[in-house]
Amino acid sequence: MTGEQDTGEGIMAETQANGPRLAVDIGGTFTDIVLEAAGRRWTRKVLTTPQAPELGVMEGVAVTIADAGLMLAEIDILVHGTTLATNAIIERKGALTALIATEGFRDTIDIAYESRYDQYDVFIDKPPALVPRWRRFTVPERVDVKGQVRLPLDLAAVEALTGPLAEHKIESVAVALMHSYADPTHEEQIRQVLNRHLPDLWVTLSSEVCPEIREYERTSTAIANAYVQPLMAGYLARLEAALRQGGFAGAVYLMTSGGGLTTIATARRFPIRLVESGPAGGAILASHIAAAAGEEKVLSYDMGGTTAKICLIEKFRPASARAFEVDRAARFLKGSGLPLRIPVIEMVEIGAGGGSIARVDVLKRITVGPDSAGSEPGPACYGRGGAMPTVTDADVVLGKIDPARFAGGKIPLYPDRSAAVLEREVGEPLGLGPEMAALGVAEIVDENMANAARVHAVERGQAADGHTIVAFGGAAPLHAARLAEKLGIDRVIVPVNAGVGSAVGFLLAPIAYEVVRSRYMRLDAFDAGLANQLLAAMTAEADEVVAAGARGRPLTRTRYAFMRYVGQGHEIVVPLPDRPLVEADRTALQAAYDAEYRTLFARVVPTAAVEVLSWGVVVSTEAPLPAAVPDPAERSVAVEAARIDVFDAETGERAQIPLYWRADLAVGAALSGPAVIAEDETSTYVPARFGARIAATGSIVLERRAG
Repeated sequence: MTGEQDTGEGIMAETQANGPRLAVDIGGTFTDIVLEAAGRRWTRKVLTTPQAPELGVMEGVAVTIADAGLMLAEIDILVHGTTLATNAIIERKGALTALIATEGFRDTIDIAYESRYDQYDVFIDKPPALVPRWRRFTVPERVDVKGQVRLPLDLAAVEALTGPLAEHKIESVAVALMHSYADPTHEEQIRQVLNRHLPDLWVTLSSEVCPEIREYERTSTAIANAYVQPLMAGYLARLEAALRQGGFAGAVYLMTSGGGLTTIATARRFPIRLVESGPAGGAILASHIAAAAGEEKVLSYDMGGTTAKICLIEKFRPASARAFEVDRAARFLKGSGLPLRIPVIEMVEIGAGGGSIARVDVLKRITVGPDSAGSEPGPACYGRGGAMPTVTDADVVLGKIDPARFAGGKIPLYPDRSAAVLEREVGEPLGLGPEMAALGVAEIVDENMANAARVHAVERGQAADGHTIVAFGGAAPLHAARLAEKLGIDRVIVPVNAGVGSAVGFLLAPIAYEVVRSRYMRLDAFDAGLANQLLAAMTAEADEVVAAGARGRPLTRTRYAFMRYVGQGHEIVVPLPDRPLVEADRTALQAAYDAEYRTLFARVVPTAAVEVLSWGVVVSTEAPLPAAVPDPAERSVAVEAARIDVFDAETGERAQIPLYWRADLAVGAALSGPAVIAEDETSTYVPARFGARIAATGSIVLERRAG
């Protein structure tokens, strides 16, 4: 799947500070490649190779740089994002992992929050633990909340554990001791013993991967990091070796879940920070598209081959969080997954992609996902052995995808196979023909995404309507207009190279690193010296990571504190001044806390004491957003490329509608639906109720017509 064009106005300044740059995004179905050089962009989609992902990467890289007439040795930077860590957790394909905890705390991950995510479900299911109870070990030691040692670590007990670890062929160990965020010495001593006796063992310390309070989340994060570390480190080593063998001499950066880039060395230490790297790139792209369009309220909608991701973006910045859950047993219920406490762009992700499998359940209802046909065997229309209908098969039968132009004509499609599996698996049980079965599948997946968007918005005190959808990913432009109808949204933007949008976003991301550490302090006993000492150490740690790739570019540093009223359960983020703190800042911090609290809850508690639980520092290269670009004057529409046969849901009949080739549509071109706008990586479906035009940035803008 290929494409070549100019990159559009206003979104390439960061890229052009260097030489040619590559971005690689490994998804569950496709691996996306984007190359930018000399103001031009080349793209490629290749099928992911799940057993050895680096093979798909190298195949895509080779053909993309060949299209551009470059050599791998000429590439300056490669930016990479992947779902491998997430998939390993969900599919339970990580390393054989053990846990070492403080004596008496073996069952922390079973006790969890001491509650049930659904109180009235007697058949409640929790995701199975990554480390079963028989692989959890404990040692005598105890540190209190202030970092004071109450019981010294029993080193003999640690050495005694090396025998069982070797006997059970443990590959990776997570060490999570009580209050180790306040004093990591005992965890570091355990690592020294393990390294001495078992040098091939991977060791993750909770005090390094998540030096924060909340024992359950810290332990869960450390276990997850240990679980995926051998897999991710091995993959990154193989990929780096393959690149060097091919002549690549540039730098490799990894996209993190928080929306910044980090070095490959840091990614090997903390691979858990990569779990949402692909979706984070998409949110970065949507932020830039929103800024260029002057849209302050945006719903980012990324639908690929395996999942759909939805993110709220306000004033050109995606919502962020300090924690999220992976592998939820119940799609929208907090507490039903494995908590990870890392910096992350906040979004909702559901199993609703082009490869999501459709079926009829025992209640005669059409269900879609969360399982996916992936790239092997893929949808039935790929002709690679897929025997179950997918969302892509439904789109093919409905006529929204032109089989002759799919993937720029590189991947042949077989519509008759799509029709056959849809009729067999969905149509016959419900007494429907293949077109109505396909329509049912499309409506269900669109409603699933609309429901996820509604819940995500409501959880943040907002309504989805009033936003503009920015749609990207291989499948999103096909479904975005119908999603907009369901949500009461009137405007959809489909950016240039939408089919590889997340990879494009990688090239817009800053090099950044965030450090958060817990250190308790009441505001009425504020200790400026201790706070400055902690913040300086955190800044130095982040600087060291970012400086490796900054290449002399200026850095920005943001500092903040997590504060709450004494006795409350959760904190709010309060910005700190960019200078050393002094004792007199106690009053300023109280005022800043009151302002943030009033914004969230409309009032303050004037007599309540305030405490700081954790402190945070973000160091980043500058990544300015583009200025808004005014809309161009409308022009006449280019000549239709062809006519395409589409099933009309309202009449129940097939009809011939125009098909336009996106590259033929000049800036300002306008058209009315129904129509399909095709390109190499995706197609945009324009329903009868919408019109479409090409904005100055090259984006397709769909707007609902009045009445």
